[in-house]
Amino acid sequence: MNAAAAANAAPAGSVADALSNSASIQINGAAVDDKKKAKGAAAATNSAVASQSTGGATAGSTNSTAGKGTGIVTATPEQGDVEYLSPVTIGGQTINMDFDTGSSDLWVFSTGLNAASQAGHTNYDATKSTTSKVMTGASWSISYGDGSGAKGTVVTDTVNIGGASVDGQAVEMATAVSQSFVADANSNGLVGLAYSKLNTIKPTQQKTFFDNAMPSLAMPVFTADLRKAAVGSYEFGNIDSTKFNGSLTWAAVNTTQGFWQFSSNKFQVGTGAPMTIQGGQAIADTGTTLMLANAAIVNAYYSQVNGAVNNATVGGVTFPCNSQLPDLAVDVGGSYMATVRGSDINFAPVDAAGTSKSPLPSTKDIQICANIYPSLLRRCSSYRR
Repeated sequence: MNAAAAANAAPAGSVADALSNSASIQINGAAVDDKKKAKGAAAATNSAVASQSTGGATAGSTNSTAGKGTGIVTATPEQGDVEYLSPVTIGGQTINMDFDTGSSDLWVFSTGLNAASQAGHTNYDATKSTTSKVMTGASWSISYGDGSGAKGTVVTDTVNIGGASVDGQAVEMATAVSQSFVADANSNGLVGLAYSKLNTIKPTQQKTFFDNAMPSLAMPVFTADLRKAAVGSYEFGNIDSTKFNGSLTWAAVNTTQGFWQFSSNKFQVGTGAPMTIQGGQAIADTGTTLMLANAAIVNAYYSQVNGAVNNATVGGVTFPCNSQLPDLAVDVGGSYMATVRGSDINFAPVDAAGTSKSPLPSTKDIQICANIYPSLLRRCSSYRR
C-alpha cells in the first residue's frame, strides 16, 4: 500500500551505469483478447513476471512447470485497486498480506503490538507455531516513500505461499506500526519481493522469501496477475502462458539499488509524437498505488487535459471527472512501449462538483510504475533473477 523505499536503500538519484544481465523484467507485448476482458469486472487481465537466472530455465519456458515446485495464491484488490492482498501461511497461521516488489522485508502484524494496533487485524502469534524460533538480538525498522513505517523483532518460521514453502524464513514481527497500517484492517503486513540487499534486519541482513524459495522452484520466477476490480493471482515458479497473448520480451534490470529497475527513456501522450527523457529510469512496484513520473511526463500529459490543475490541497492533479483522458505510453527497458489507458488514470472523485484526482504525481528521481494501472504493470512486466 506504500511507495516503498527501504530506509537503507541508496539515494534514488544515484543510478548506476551498468545493467545486470542476470536479472530482467519480461514484457507481454500482446493485447488481451475480448474473452479475457470479459472475466470478472476486469478491463484488463494482464500479468507481470519476475525471475532470476540460474542457468536452468529459459525465457521461452512457459506453462510447463505448473504443479512442480510452484505456488499460486489469489491477489484480491481493496476498493479502488489501492492494493492487492494475498493469503500467506506463517507457522500454520493464514494471514492476508500485501506483496511488494518495492521493498524486501516480510513483516507482519503480531501479538507484540499494543491492543489498539492489533484490533481488527489478523495478528501472527509465534507462541502458537511449533516451527518458530527467536532470532536473538535481531531487529528491523523500515520506512516507506509515503512516510509510513514499521519496526519490531525477528523470528524464523515456515512460510508457505500457495504451495511454495520456505523453512526458517525470517519473519519480522511488528511491535510498532504507522497509523495508516493500523487503519487498513484488511492488510496485516507486507511480503517484500525486491532484492534482498534492501532488507532492513540488523545486525545480519536476511534473504527475501523469493530468494530463499528459488532453489526449490521449477523456474526461478514469480508472476503478478493484478486485475482491475477483480481477483488476480501471484504465482511462484511458473509462467502461465494462458494469461497472455503473443510473445514475451525481456528487459534488462539495473539491480544496483535493489529494485526491479529498468531504463525508461521516452513517452507518448495519446496520438502525439514520442518524446525523449535522457537517462530515464523506472522501477516496477506492486506495493504502491501511484505511478510517480518525471515532471516532463506529468506536464506534457496534463497539458492535453482541459481543466487540469495541480492542486496542493488534495495532493495531486485534479480535472473534471467527465474528461476524456488521453492514453499514456511509457518506455520499458527500451524494448516495449507500455500503454496506460486514459480511463485508468481517472483515479477518484474529490468533490461533489465532479472533480477527479489523478494518481500521476511527479518525481525528480526514479519513476515508479505501480499496480493501479491495469494497462501498464498488469501487462508490461515479467521479473527474472
